[in-house]
Amino acid sequence: MEKIGKLDVHIILNKEFNVDFKGYSASEVDAFLDLVIQDYQKFNQLLGEANQQIEQLQRINAQYQAKLIETQGRLDVSGTAEPTVNQVDLLKRLAKLEQEVYNK
Repeated sequence: MEKIGKLDVHIILNKEFNVDFKGYSASEVDAFLDLVIQDYQKFNQLLGEANQQIEQLQRINAQYQAKLIETQGRLDVSGTAEPTVNQVDLLKRLAKLEQEVYNK
């Protein structure tokens, strides 16, 4: 996991404070730092999961973009192609040809 801020779990865990005559209680400081460490660990876990999801969504997005480009290309090709003759048009032409043949 890449380091984002100035602190990480190991720095917090190994931090030592100078003891002063009227200083804070070492056990209270340790207990609080334990809570901070737990938050950092959870934060790192969530950040890792979010990064994995972002990468997965970027891959899916790239696949859809490729499909979109392919579909647009197909539409462009079909739009410039000769118009297709449907079955009704063929039947009408056939009927006209039959009339001409039988009229002769």
